[in-house]
Amino acid sequence: MSTVRVAVLGCGAIGSLYAAHLARLPSVEVWAVDPWREHVSAIASGGLRVTGQADFVARVGARTDAAALPPCAFGIVATKALHTLDAVRAAYTALDGAAVASVQNGVGNEEQIASVVPRVIRGTIVTAGAVTEPGTVRYDAPGDTWLGPFEPAPARPDEIALLARLLTEAGLRTHAVPDARGPQWTKVVFNAATSPLAALTGLTVGQVCTDAELRREVDRLIAEARSVCDAAGIELSRDPAESVEEAIREAYGHKPSMLQDILAGRPTEIDVLNGGIAAEGRRVGVPTPAHDTMVALIHAKERPP
Repeated sequence: MSTVRVAVLGCGAIGSLYAAHLARLPSVEVWAVDPWREHVSAIASGGLRVTGQADFVARVGARTDAAALPPCAFGIVATKALHTLDAVRAAYTALDGAAVASVQNGVGNEEQIASVVPRVIRGTIVTAGAVTEPGTVRYDAPGDTWLGPFEPAPARPDEIALLARLLTEAGLRTHAVPDARGPQWTKVVFNAATSPLAALTGLTVGQVCTDAELRREVDRLIAEARSVCDAAGIELSRDPAESVEEAIREAYGHKPSMLQDILAGRPTEIDVLNGGIAAEGRRVGVPTPAHDTMVALIHAKERPP
């Protein structure tokens, strides 16, 4: 096989894990872009180290300026949703002929990518990790990846199949599916039902899901989101209630990224989680008062005192 060049936009925990794993394959050349200069410098000089669930160092081309990227066959967007459009626009020259996948939280990222490039892959993941120091990412929890066409501007089936195969060979089990909305929305529904409540209360996911009063709100958010999915013809790949019980068992003390963002004074991804569900509800004619409330409360929480 000739060399496949992949650009990873956003080299935080998820971007670093995907970049490092793909770079282990002799047939893949990986380039990563991130504004964190210390992280990029460490990767460029010593490689990208993975610890935790795996232990290896991969050679990755790292840049702070997307204009320095060479033309690529694939792009993987792993930025925060707030930075999607700017990141893809900055890398346009490298991605002009590429199939570009989102592995981000929430819904609506693919629409932004498709406004810049013509062939887009809808992706969702359950992998977890954290950048522990410049040049090092800790692989906390393995999990599958699902890739499928973004319906209004789809990548070709052979492109989706190739990227899925490369990721699987690299150690990240990936499924190429004809409709990736089910896995994507399954994750969105769970995150939207738990993350804002954690961010508002300062509690972990497990604490939110085992508090009787908060659990009623979790269930209310899930029910509302399921009504939206039913009206939109989206079949969830898993009962969200199962995800809640699994989180209690396996991630009781986990602080979701929305809570971490609030604690750090950063903008959250509320607009692509609860806001994304509410927007789809408006499109299909389903009211979403509980999700609208979460959006309003988190926006108020984001504002400085």
